[in-house]
Amino acid sequence: MGGVIPLFKVAMSDKAAALVGDVLDSGYIGQGAKVDAFESALAERLDNPRVLTVNSATSGLHLALHLVATEAGRDGEVLATALTCTATNWPILANGMRIRWVDTDPATLNMDLDDLARKITPSTRAIVLVHWGGYPVDLDRLRRVLDQAERVHGVRPRVVEDCADAWGATYRGVALGGHGNIAVYSFQAVKHLTSGDGGLVVLPDDELLARARLLRWYGIDRDGGAARFKNDIPEYGFKFNMNDINAAIGLANLEIVDDLLARHRENAAFYDAELSDVDGLELTERAADRDPSFWYYSVKVDGRDAFARRLAEAHIATSEVHHRNDTYTATRGSQALLPGLDAVAERQIALPVGWWVSDEDRAHIAKTVKAGW
Repeated sequence: MGGVIPLFKVAMSDKAAALVGDVLDSGYIGQGAKVDAFESALAERLDNPRVLTVNSATSGLHLALHLVATEAGRDGEVLATALTCTATNWPILANGMRIRWVDTDPATLNMDLDDLARKITPSTRAIVLVHWGGYPVDLDRLRRVLDQAERVHGVRPRVVEDCADAWGATYRGVALGGHGNIAVYSFQAVKHLTSGDGGLVVLPDDELLARARLLRWYGIDRDGGAARFKNDIPEYGFKFNMNDINAAIGLANLEIVDDLLARHRENAAFYDAELSDVDGLELTERAADRDPSFWYYSVKVDGRDAFARRLAEAHIATSEVHHRNDTYTATRGSQALLPGLDAVAERQIALPVGWWVSDEDRAHIAKTVKAGW
């Protein structure tokens, strides 16, 4: 074992270079045949035909919130979690909507659905939730919360699932994006499945898919023939499309991602067994109806700074991964009491769990943690 055991690492198929070379040699590198092939392969993998690639998950979230805002109005609020990457919440602000924070469930580090139920009002336009580290939110419980909101307030807010950490994760045997909500995946450099950079939007119905397909590329119908620029554009759009270079990388890596994901899960199961009784450390929830992806392995520890220093001394990388978003000047107008988040914000930290973590590495990590800090 040499060097630092990293928290993240790029996974790249040995076929990627050749596929990218084919694209470069073709003379066409924009959105073309490789994007079409990648979307078809992703649709098959998710068992869901309503998918749309984009140039980043952030673009995907922006597009999703734009669909919501133009459908329900920009004058409303979006209920969101503060424990996430800023990429989750900045598209809310970019679409001119207001953030209202929902507390964090200390057991899962996901959105607290009880607090969500209390905070939905007739002004709620959308709910943006995150599957933290690839651990799915209880989507059946969420559906019941929405049913109740519809009965009480006469509104059923759109849900946007940020699945950036969660490629391969399932809830009750169904891939995320298959539960009636808008879902956005990330194919950024260090994700389970990378296309260099890029993302995927999964839509719940054909009407939204058709709109999103147009808005991904300026609002222009790419199938509108040679004179498509002369055709009417009823709704302005964006430059959010993926190109064939990224799609070629994604196609190559789609062939290896299942084996990588299996290793993440094997390593997580090892930690679950080894770290369950460590003083000053608490594991997050494991529910039988969910199969997490474990993009990282979160634990809650007492004395996080000392914990991180001790592991750094043992050449093990750690990180809180994301800082609570409610502390930034950009979100100052959305302050709220969040006791659940307060209880975990300074305790949560991630351990290396990925495909690169060998049996020797994970044994070293567990031994170091169990020795104390």
